[in-house]
Amino acid sequence: MKIRTALAATVVATAFAALLPGAAVAAVSDAALAARWAPVHYQDTDSSDYDADYLSAVDFDADWDAKNNWEHQDDAVSRLKGAVYYSVVETPTHWFVVYSYFHPRDWEDFADPLGLYTHENDMEGALLVVRRDGSEFGKLEAMVTVAHSDFYSYVPAGSPFTSGRENIDGTVVMRTVDGVSRPTTRQEAKGHGVYAWNNAGFPGGDGVVYHPGTGEVPGGGNDASTEYSLVDTFAGGGLWAHRFDGLTFASPGTFRGDNGKDNAANTAWGWDDANDGSDLQRGLLATDPAKLVAAYFDGTGEFATGYTRNGYR
Repeated sequence: MKIRTALAATVVATAFAALLPGAAVAAVSDAALAARWAPVHYQDTDSSDYDADYLSAVDFDADWDAKNNWEHQDDAVSRLKGAVYYSVVETPTHWFVVYSYFHPRDWEDFADPLGLYTHENDMEGALLVVRRDGSEFGKLEAMVTVAHSDFYSYVPAGSPFTSGRENIDGTVVMRTVDGVSRPTTRQEAKGHGVYAWNNAGFPGGDGVVYHPGTGEVPGGGNDASTEYSLVDTFAGGGLWAHRFDGLTFASPGTFRGDNGKDNAANTAWGWDDANDGSDLQRGLLATDPAKLVAAYFDGTGEFATGYTRNGYR
């Protein structure tokens, strides 16, 4: 019965998609879609401890104990291979692709014995909204980034999206790498808030420019071209599979951590904007992005909010 129900739902969703103007019917894998839209990422670094700003996997130290990541961060820089987590959920009209950037430390270059400014583990990122327009990989229409407890909204040139409940904060800058036009993101040193890249260069002049490929360790704090690997959030034995693991998480969507402020870092399903309204609950950017995007933007045209596939549910 479950198989028949799932099949029926798929048939209905496909038929609905076919009726929508420009909606895509042909399937594309999540990995391929994530690779197509994976951002060029501008990571600022602080010269006092630049490798503390390198991207890495949560289990960079070969375990899922989140309470030893601060201590292990500087044990061997060779383990800090660039990695970016991704997840894809879909409606008949859109794909919603979340990219999550992880760092073992949210840090400062001064002592913080009371844990007011620092904490173990840090994950912030971006949501890309891609219209299923009949082409293989669709058309990018919007981006929402996560910087601490605030979300920021951006659109690429030519997008029909306009400001809704939230104002549009800027334009998505596209950069062509190996013949592929990609969105760009930038991330602060130390605190790691994520925004759209602004073509303004790195504060202080040094930083790492990551693009998708094979996970690499940057050549230093000022590396103009290095690669990150894409890691499926829903992979077997991966981040989502560990969501109930007490070694990794202190509570749903919140990492364990005991350096600086305890248990202060969140995964994508724990991200929250502090002032976007009580109806937009914690975690929606990943778990119900259609609801969030429908509130944040106007001018969205045909925009389905029911999911044909959502691994967070």
